[in-house]
Amino acid sequence: MREERQTGARAGLERSGQRSGSDLEWRYPVALALYGLLAMLVWFTMDAGKVLVMGRPVEMRWIPLLVIGGLALRTVLGRHAERIRHGGDKSS
Repeated sequence: MREERQTGARAGLERSGQRSGSDLEWRYPVALALYGLLAMLVWFTMDAGKVLVMGRPVEMRWIPLLVIGGLALRTVLGRHAERIRHGGDKSS
């Protein structure tokens, strides 16, 4: 019964957009690993064809890598902002 209440409380927090600190600490390395895996898949599966970007030829595989890199940067900055908001200045 107690486990059900805890699970229900956790589900309520997740629905409201709030997550516990340990949950976020676990999700961060998983997210970065998945970004890395996705980048490797892009690198090895996309053709090295070129397209013109602002008049310069750019390999097509760099375009999705730039997007994935931007998402990874957003994840890293979000984690640092969350630590600053909560006053926990753990450096790792």
